[in-house]
Amino acid sequence: MDIEIGSNLYRNSNGTIEVEGVPQIEVARHPSTGALLVNFALFDSNGRLLAKVVDSTMMFNERRAYELTRTNQSVAMKETDSGKTLFHFEVKAAAVVSLSRGEFHTMKGRLLHVSPTEWKIDKQQRSGLTQDAGGGAVSIG
Repeated sequence: MDIEIGSNLYRNSNGTIEVEGVPQIEVARHPSTGALLVNFALFDSNGRLLAKVVDSTMMFNERRAYELTRTNQSVAMKETDSGKTLFHFEVKAAAVVSLSRGEFHTMKGRLLHVSPTEWKIDKQQRSGLTQDAGGGAVSIG
């Protein structure tokens, strides 16, 4: 599976996205329906788990502060009060999934920002990169 994060393309991944060395996101397609499946762990700035998504379904949602919207082709999560998008994944082609925008904390408490042009964690950023994951995880940060 190919994964786009901002304007960066990671080819031949296994669907896992490691953020600062920790598997935080996993994307896959349902074998029979083709629906997009997202697994995601949301942390606060202290590394405490706030919400968890498993197979595009909210499994844990502290204080009901987050909402999930999904179709067969996209999955998005946002803060209920502010409306801020935490992530937006969509299927762009048969084997390409895109994380086009989002903003959330890593397990280490640093803020990851994804825009259509780049991903950025503190002073680290990537834009326009194409990389082969060699059948493994995509690693950012």
